[in-house]
Amino acid sequence: MTSSLADEPVEPSAEDDEPLTPEEYADHLDELGDAWEVIEEHHLEAMYPFEDFATALEFTNDVGELAEAEWHHPDIHLSWGEVGIEMWSHDIDGLHRSDFVMAARMDRLYDEYDGE
Repeated sequence: MTSSLADEPVEPSAEDDEPLTPEEYADHLDELGDAWEVIEEHHLEAMYPFEDFATALEFTNDVGELAEAEWHHPDIHLSWGEVGIEMWSHDIDGLHRSDFVMAARMDRLYDEYDGE
């Protein structure tokens, strides 16, 4: 499932932005794939399964390229057969709309692997 969020720009948080509240991010979370959950109302986490290490590594590199292009960097955990992602906006120490846009883009990347 690819969200329309994936087509939106990744906009950095403004100096006076506050982290999104559960009420504010609920609709965004509903648009993401089942891999994502909000942890402690602070950050997004997802776990993407893969058939092997090489494919998980390839996905990790694709996520890294996306993060560099958008200058919005998640924590990435690579292990055999899975890639874990943690993401939040560090400058506001919480969730911003851009975190959900990036999550939707990662779901889109994963959809390309899912058919393999």
